[in-house]
This record gives sequence, C-alpha cells and structure tokens, in this order.
Amino acid sequence: MSEFDAFGNGVSAEEDPAAAFLAQQESEIAGIDYDEGFSILDSGDVPSALHDGTAASEEEEGDEDGVLNGDFYQESNGPTDSYAAISQADRLQAEPESIRKWREEQRSRLEILDANSRKQETEWKEKAGKELEEWYTRQDELLQKTKANNRAAEEAFVSDAEETAPGTEWERVARLCDFNPKSSKQAKDVSRMRSVLISLKQAPLVH
Repeated sequence: MSEFDAFGNGVSAEEDPAAAFLAQQESEIAGIDYDEGFSILDSGDVPSALHDGTAASEEEEGDEDGVLNGDFYQESNGPTDSYAAISQADRLQAEPESIRKWREEQRSRLEILDANSRKQETEWKEKAGKELEEWYTRQDELLQKTKANNRAAEEAFVSDAEETAPGTEWERVARLCDFNPKSSKQAKDVSRMRSVLISLKQAPLVH
C-alpha cells in the first residue's frame, strides 16, 4: 500500500503540462490586454473606456453618414417646389427634331417679315413726304396764280371805273350786264331791255 501511496503522491506532486500551458496563454493574453488598455474584467464586464470609445466612434460615423446622406439627398432631390420640378423636367426633356426645325423656320420667316415691313414702312414714309411736299408746292403755285388774277381783275375794274371819256357810259353799263339768253333764269321777259342796252352801247346818245 505504501508503494501505491507513494506512486499516487508522486503523480499529484508532478506539474500538469496542460494546466501550465493554459496558465501561460492566459498570462500572455492578459499582458496584451494591459498594453492596449482594453482588457476585459474578470467579471466579464466591458471597461468604461472601451465602451466610451466604441460609442464615440459610432457617433462620428453616424455624423459622417448624415452629412454624406444630406449632400446626396440635396443634390438628388433638387427643387422642393413641385412647379419648379416640373419646369426643370420639361427643360431636360429633349425637343423633337421636327419641332426644333419648325421653330427655326418660323423665327427666320418672322425676321424676314419684320425686315420687309420696316423697309416698306420707310419707303412709305419717304413717298408720303415727297407727295406732301409736292402738294404744298402746287397749293402755293395755285395761290400765287389766284392772287395775280385777282390783282389784275381789280386793276382792270378800277381803271374802267375811273375812265371818264364821253360816250363810254353805256358801254360800261353793258359790260355789267349778262346778255346771254340761256344763262338768264328770270321769269320776266327782259329781251326788250336787253335790246335797248345793246343799241345804246353801239350808238350812244349824243348830248
């Protein structure tokens, strides 16, 4: 029995290799955790420094995502007004080639019409100015001619009135009478009076 006891005591007295290996690994891990400042407590709780650092990193990452998302949404959303968005979409929509060509043709046609209208308006103004100037010239010539005729008629009338030669009295009276029977519209018969005046004109009375 003493031999078995001695054998048993010898086994228990010897160091277990597996236990020694585990103890060495735990000591190395503990050294690493101590160096980095993130060792886990024996109770299994996470140190406050490690917990705070993780929360801060998550908050910073969330802030960066919010900024990036805000910029992205700002660029992608565009105008907030619905009418502005519709107008922007209409402008971005490609215009058909036929409509663009028709628009250019209409623009060219309108430009030609405007140029022709301005040219025609200028021509009309010049023509109207010339015609107005010619009308004023004709009116001035007619006025001057009328004045000359009136002046000549007045001079002849004055000279006849001042003429006092004997035997010309009935001649002057006859000049004041209208001896055309067709132009006479009187109801009375004045043919006898007309014949008397004509005879006196041809053979005036001698005093």
